[in-house]
Amino acid sequence: MTTIEALRWPALEYRWGELHFEDVRLSQLAEACGTPAYIYSRRVLCDNYRAYEQALEGRPHLVCYAMKANGNLALLRILAELGAGLDIVSGGELYRARRAGVPADRIIFSGVSKTDREIEEALTAGILMFNVESAQELSVIADIAGRLGKVARIALRVNPDIDPGTHPKITTGMKTNKFGIDVAEVHDLYLDAARDPRLSVVGIQAHIGSQITSRRPHHDACERLCALLDKLRAEGVVIRYLSLGGGLGITYHDEQPPEIGAFVADLCAIVGDRDVTLIMEPGRSLVGHAGVLLSRVLYTKSNDCKNFVMMDAGMTDLIRPSIYDAYHPILPLRENNRPPQLVDVEGPICESTDVLARNRHLPQPRRGDVLAILCAGAYGFCMASNYNDHPRPCEILIEGDRWRLVRARETYEDLVRGEE
Repeated sequence: MTTIEALRWPALEYRWGELHFEDVRLSQLAEACGTPAYIYSRRVLCDNYRAYEQALEGRPHLVCYAMKANGNLALLRILAELGAGLDIVSGGELYRARRAGVPADRIIFSGVSKTDREIEEALTAGILMFNVESAQELSVIADIAGRLGKVARIALRVNPDIDPGTHPKITTGMKTNKFGIDVAEVHDLYLDAARDPRLSVVGIQAHIGSQITSRRPHHDACERLCALLDKLRAEGVVIRYLSLGGGLGITYHDEQPPEIGAFVADLCAIVGDRDVTLIMEPGRSLVGHAGVLLSRVLYTKSNDCKNFVMMDAGMTDLIRPSIYDAYHPILPLRENNRPPQLVDVEGPICESTDVLARNRHLPQPRRGDVLAILCAGAYGFCMASNYNDHPRPCEILIEGDRWRLVRARETYEDLVRGEE
């Protein structure tokens, strides 16, 4: 393992043979806090957010972080202090967003199955707008707003039927997906909503998928939204916000997504000089590279066809490899000269799908080694579970050469809290 390989990932490098994240030695955190443990870099998070802000400079805009990617309060508060808004998908996320100090007028509410209670809570809080996913949802929001004596600000989520070229399980903008309103039907629904005094039509929104690494899908979606925007304005419907969703991918293995600045510049060129506030809803591209999962080797074993490395982290801590066959780079915390070995990196869960990496060449792992699983800041802890009664890991935030615990490791008592 060489220093150059580690340097492929932001804020990570080997110094004196020890893997550092920012200026903190990761083995120090494993010793102090145990494993499994999620480690986050404030520097990487802030750099990624500022890349969006710089690309949008001079244009009315709002960067609404898609907090489903990682909802840790400390990360949300950092983004709030930088001026970010939030894209939420549940009442729980609304509660978490408000606890983190994000102003309600910087929150937009997406999601295909909003409950009446969640809609009431969002209206009462005074969020910026709902991204509405169906005609029935629009009717329900109007009824609840009327009952509360409020006017609901809404955008309709357009399903543009565009193949984003990503994993089938994370596409959201095709006709076969449950998300959004068919592009052929959305125009008439906009006209109906504009006539309803309980509703204020303020935006157009689309989100076509996640981990998108080519430019064309976003280009096509943006062009279709702009055409709809022009048509509605010509008919007297005032649209203030154009929300292009998120979905920009990151490099896990050999992907080559566009840089944030180039990605945003392309979309701004399509929007041109239209008088509209541009909203972006990035998630993975903000936090993916900002997170690392530390896990300890418990056992190694081999048979005539496989070498197995059994870890203390598994699909309950990082489920992406199990459900998406996702690739996450893995580095040892200490450089060594051991010969590379072809291994399967496995977790402790009683499922054959509990695999963190298959057929991976690693310096021959030994019991007690701690490995860093990279690019784990997005859809890592937030998808963790207690299956097999495993407590969820702790979370640690690094700021330069300092670190602090931002979520305590769960205890056995936490596992049974609320049960009787």
